[in-house]
Amino acid sequence: MMLSRQKPATGPGSSTPAQESKKKKQLPKLEEYLDARDYTGAITLLEFTRNSGKGSDETDMWLAYCTFHLGDYKTSMDEYEKMSKRDVVNPDVWANLGCCYFFLGMYPEAEAAARKGLDKTGHQPDADSPKSTLQNRLLFHLSQKFNDEKKLMSHHQNLQDIIQDQLSLASIHYLRSHYQEAIDIYKRILLDNRDYLALNVYVALCYYKLDYYDVSQEVLAVYLQHYSDSAIALNLKACNHFRLYNGKAAEAELKNLQDLASPSFTFAQDLIKHNLVVFRGGEGALQVLNPLIDVIPEARLNLVIYYLKQDDVNEAYNLIKDLEPTTPQEYILKGVVNSALGQEQGSREHLKIAQQYFQLVGGSASECDTIPGRQCMAACFFLLKQFEDVLIYLNSVKSYFYNDDRFNYNYAQAKATAGNFKEAEEIFLLIQSEKIKNDYTYLSWLARCYIMNRKARLAWELYLKMETSGESFSLLQLIANDCYKMGQFYYAAKAFDVLERLDPNPEYWEGKRGGCVGVFQQIIAGHEPRETLRDILQILRNTGNPQVEYIIRIMKKWAKDNRVPVS
Repeated sequence: MMLSRQKPATGPGSSTPAQESKKKKQLPKLEEYLDARDYTGAITLLEFTRNSGKGSDETDMWLAYCTFHLGDYKTSMDEYEKMSKRDVVNPDVWANLGCCYFFLGMYPEAEAAARKGLDKTGHQPDADSPKSTLQNRLLFHLSQKFNDEKKLMSHHQNLQDIIQDQLSLASIHYLRSHYQEAIDIYKRILLDNRDYLALNVYVALCYYKLDYYDVSQEVLAVYLQHYSDSAIALNLKACNHFRLYNGKAAEAELKNLQDLASPSFTFAQDLIKHNLVVFRGGEGALQVLNPLIDVIPEARLNLVIYYLKQDDVNEAYNLIKDLEPTTPQEYILKGVVNSALGQEQGSREHLKIAQQYFQLVGGSASECDTIPGRQCMAACFFLLKQFEDVLIYLNSVKSYFYNDDRFNYNYAQAKATAGNFKEAEEIFLLIQSEKIKNDYTYLSWLARCYIMNRKARLAWELYLKMETSGESFSLLQLIANDCYKMGQFYYAAKAFDVLERLDPNPEYWEGKRGGCVGVFQQIIAGHEPRETLRDILQILRNTGNPQVEYIIRIMKKWAKDNRVPVS
């Protein structure tokens, strides 16, 4: 059978199988990988190009660029260092190498590399007058790291009205906790560049720092609609869920990120490990956070928090004592650690340092109207024992902490110290933490509130539930003296009776005698049940003091005359 052709085998619009195969085997272009943010794919292509002998200076620059954007700063640094040793060095290499050093935390090396940057004519620029905008931005950030305000302002003045410089300025505002100023810059850029979607992540991060977690979620959603696999955005979403809901909801979001296995996932692995520890309430803190202390700034702070929760104040102090605080969170944590250490060791010096740190944060313009800022002022006045002022600040934020045991613990103590025992009792009883409820400070304050609210029986029951110890003896003294002062003589007498039997101190006998006589007077006045007299007589008999016989004789005579059975 002959094959009949209706069209020629070759010609315009047709291709041979060999040509089709060649098309299929054609390598993808670098630009396609970059547009897709697939830096792993781009690196594979670039390495193939270089290994096949077709590499060039441009290939090396792109390879360093891609490894940098993948978060592999060490490999990127190695590439730029090789390029810096050639006879002819691309002017951009030094600034780019400085950026690698910067992200690796090698700040002196970053500054040295930035200073070596050559201008386009190959001349060394003046040390304080960068000729490259990237070089100026790098030195700008290094000035912030070195806390050099003079150089910071100098490089600030060299910033231009271009997007890269304005973004750099916004980031410095963010690092200095000037979140609203950063938001203003980002929004201004977004007005003219709606397609710069990543700026929504930065805006969302600022709102997160301002505690506007719901607003942060809304802004973040704009970016996630287009890039649902972004590690940074999904991580921020998880953090918002942690603040808005709980650790489980946050962990579910991170699981979504892990399941995606996106190209950007590798970049954020350390961050995700760190945040999982936070979401799980510190689980695995020692194993995960220790290696990340010099990688993620928050790792040190969260490890300090972990030690504080474990009541290991000394370890917390050792970890933070050499940290020079630059952010409100660092100042607050140093204040908390010094406060805890001062209370544990009875050190006025540490308490004074804590009070100063709290005052610095609470009195700063950027923090004075934030919730943490107001809590800091409350803590400052708490340490100064100015409890009326403490309540001014705690009252302003109490609606945010209704179920927060630690907040309620401090709030109730401030209320009680200020004399508002009714509200203090209600707040103490809101606390659910067994650790706090077994703490002697909690028990003593609650007992005092009961007594001041004329519920001495409940205070006595608190004592009965305690095991015999130095703390139970102290609580007994508190009950005895406070009940006596408040005219609740029956429980004062019972408490002084136990104290006298534990320690035959004449003062305890005097307290017991006064308590028993006080109850007798209340029985005569009709303010106490007559049946109580039998208990009082029994309490009086538990002593060897010779005065007791005279008192018992008078009480028995009154009982006989008023037909009150006491035997």
